[in-house]
Amino acid sequence: MKKVFLVVSLIASMVVIGACSKTDVTQNVSASEDSKKIKIVTTIYPEYDWVSNIIKGNEEKFDLSILMTSGVDLHNFQPTAKDILDIGTADLFIYVGGESDKWAEGAIRQAVNKDLKTINLMELLRDKVKIEELKEGMEEEEHHHDEEDGEEHHEGEEEEHHEEEIEYDEHVWLSLENAITVCSYLKSEIEALDSDNANVYENNLTTYLEELNKLNDEYKNVVSSAKRKVLLFGDRFPFRYMVDDYGIDYFAAFKGCAAETEASFKTIKFLADKLGEENLPYVMKIERSEDKIAKAVIENSNKKDAKIETMYSIQAVSSDEMKKGETYLSYMKKNLEVLKKVLN
Repeated sequence: MKKVFLVVSLIASMVVIGACSKTDVTQNVSASEDSKKIKIVTTIYPEYDWVSNIIKGNEEKFDLSILMTSGVDLHNFQPTAKDILDIGTADLFIYVGGESDKWAEGAIRQAVNKDLKTINLMELLRDKVKIEELKEGMEEEEHHHDEEDGEEHHEGEEEEHHEEEIEYDEHVWLSLENAITVCSYLKSEIEALDSDNANVYENNLTTYLEELNKLNDEYKNVVSSAKRKVLLFGDRFPFRYMVDDYGIDYFAAFKGCAAETEASFKTIKFLADKLGEENLPYVMKIERSEDKIAKAVIENSNKKDAKIETMYSIQAVSSDEMKKGETYLSYMKKNLEVLKKVLN
């Protein structure tokens, strides 16, 4: 009886072990399938959308994600521990590369995947990257160097520090010409990760570049035939790359990467006077920004009938907006419609 019992127990144990093994194998196969996907992590929506267009039709081969989906823009984003882990286990990480995402360099150094490939947009576009412009009338940023390093700076040292400090405009994606350059490079990097489907990515790129070039031509036509070629922003101005592409002048309360939200009366008065001098029918702002400064500019001008219009910087796209089908091209088309209106 003891022998029979032992045999039955052994068989039962084998069945249980077999069942457990089967479950583990299934889970491992599933995990293995996931690990075979090419993992691409992006920081802002334009990068994410560009990749989406290039891999179209082959999406199942990729694990594509975007870090900034809550409507927080590049200048205010703080990565979580999960974000850092996602970057470190990716095959390709795409980021802007400016002062606002300096944190990305630390994430790259800590990467678990030592074969991680990275694309820094500002490095890629090195020759086209612009120094931030402090235009006439703009509010100057306050610098608190004493607080930052705990040392007292003498006047001469402070002047020297300011001369050495160069700030670059991070909003490179707002140039369609830059987008064309970046997408062509993205395609080559994606091909390197999945050479078997190179023809798919090549065809997708060709189709997408046709759309980008067509829209670029539409911008040129709209601006060249416009009644006026100047914009006035009662806000930050992230559109330097765009206006330089098409020969548009501008005035604004703050530089594109400025952290300030309050403008002095001097700045408001300058913009109010310009509104009248240029006989502009609109004061501009960017999405998700209050219109307080724009309203103050109008109230202090002789153009009390001026209206407020919004342009899209496309750096703080929410997951809800993505679900609604908004794309890089759809936002750039909206910006074109705004330009048609305000420049005429």
